[in-house]
Amino acid sequence: MKLGMIGLGKMGGNMVTRLLEGGQEVVGYDLFPANVEAARLHGAQGASTLDELVAQLPAPRAVWVMVPSGKATEDTIMTLASKMQPGDTIIDGGNSNYKDSIRRAGVLEGMGIHFVDVGTSGGIWGLKEGYAMMVGGPKEAVDALSPVFEVLAPTPTEGWGRMGPSGSGHYVKMVHNGIEYGMMQAYAEGFELLHAKKDFGLDVAQIAELWRHGSVVRSWLLDLTADAMKADTDFNDLSDYVADSGEGRWTVLDSLELGIPTPVITLSVQMRLRSQQEVSYAGQMLSAMRRAFGGHAVKKLDEVAKTTTVQEVKPNTPPEAALNTDAPAVPAHDEARQLGESGNDRKGE
Repeated sequence: MKLGMIGLGKMGGNMVTRLLEGGQEVVGYDLFPANVEAARLHGAQGASTLDELVAQLPAPRAVWVMVPSGKATEDTIMTLASKMQPGDTIIDGGNSNYKDSIRRAGVLEGMGIHFVDVGTSGGIWGLKEGYAMMVGGPKEAVDALSPVFEVLAPTPTEGWGRMGPSGSGHYVKMVHNGIEYGMMQAYAEGFELLHAKKDFGLDVAQIAELWRHGSVVRSWLLDLTADAMKADTDFNDLSDYVADSGEGRWTVLDSLELGIPTPVITLSVQMRLRSQQEVSYAGQMLSAMRRAFGGHAVKKLDEVAKTTTVQEVKPNTPPEAALNTDAPAVPAHDEARQLGESGNDRKGE
């Protein structure tokens, strides 16, 4: 099958490589020419414009969009749709809000174009391990794309499936990411408690490795945590800032709409928001109140901590590179994109 791919960053670029290695043909386009050239070096055809990409695909065309959610995805899909024909298919593999996906599917249906939303999980390890794909959209369109999913998935029959109509793929991925937030928070809190128990002299790296084998809390997330701890158990050079890309917030909002309690996921999202504050106004207020009613001593802020952001892992780079936090600093104008966030920029109050 010949597929168009728009967005050749660390996810899209790796997906192109896996598709090519699986015998599929790919035409790639990206705003950054260097990413297009990198895809060419791995065997893809390149395009310098959307018109050029569409022209290189046989009808009925299929184009996978792998760009940041929000305006970038909206603009790309609508511009692309204006260049396509009835019977063609647009796939959104990014982390779009499922409500946007339902709306986009309706607009494209009126143009005779299929819309398939694919919640994609696997991160930078997907090239090696395969991607989990939660697919939403018309059955006939999903069936036609099965050769692509079979190559991208861990195995042709595992790790992908049609969830339901358009929007369902991104909805399942949204809940998946909400669960991920909760799991990460639980691990982080547990290991902080272990790290703080100084009188036992616990080796948290040893514990992480031990728990990987036979423990009921073992997981791939724990595997990655154990690898990170082999290099540094104190994480002295890392900020405690944790970006959020939106899915956790959307999960909480949907739980409120449905009246379904999700206390663990909700608290994990709140903890991420707290991490994005250099100084908490609420905390400052608590300090002021405690002094006001009890006359207690308080700590004053002399200087807000200074931080830098290191580069993201590039496409077609071994995923183990994620353990290196000594990469060059990110240009200020590109920081939010590389963090993959819709959250707050950390600023001192």
